[in-house]
Amino acid sequence: MREGVRTLINHQSGLEVVGEAADADSALEAIARLEPALVLTDIGMKQVSGIALATQIRERWPAIQVIVLSMYDNPDYVHQAMQAGARGYVLKDAPSSDIVDAIRAVAAGDTFLSASLSRQSARSDGPRPILSEREAEILACLARGLSSKQIAAEHDLSVRTVETHRQNIRRKLRIEGQAELIRYAVEHCRTAG
Repeated sequence: MREGVRTLINHQSGLEVVGEAADADSALEAIARLEPALVLTDIGMKQVSGIALATQIRERWPAIQVIVLSMYDNPDYVHQAMQAGARGYVLKDAPSSDIVDAIRAVAAGDTFLSASLSRQSARSDGPRPILSEREAEILACLARGLSSKQIAAEHDLSVRTVETHRQNIRRKLRIEGQAELIRYAVEHCRTAG
């Protein structure tokens, strides 16, 4: 499996496999030595799961992005992986292009789920979609009643960038209008008193 993934990634423009590991301990050693931008891990590893590895990576190297590769399409596993810090979840039986798409999406600061998982989560009342860190910050600002201009000033962003994030948040949460977005933000974000 690793050989196939390595070959796939190394044939992509701008992507390179800098290391491999057979288990979590070897992975942690390699990460410390190689400092990769992104780690692709299998959910089912010996001794430590890919979810536990994602947690350790997030704690030790918060800037490193993690994508979990799995044969399990169970929404609970997806939710656990994302809660552990993974930014992508790709099914092993998905098209190989999903791995490349996930790497590119996560490297760009977005999240990625295999298409069948996205459809499944859209049908379920399970956990709400995972927002990027920036989107969560903007949602919290909306809950505080800040305008796009105020959010832009507070986070050193352009107003256009804030508007793009607001649009992405609405898309991910399947919210139609601005009023509904504000209502959602107020109901779901804890604001500092």
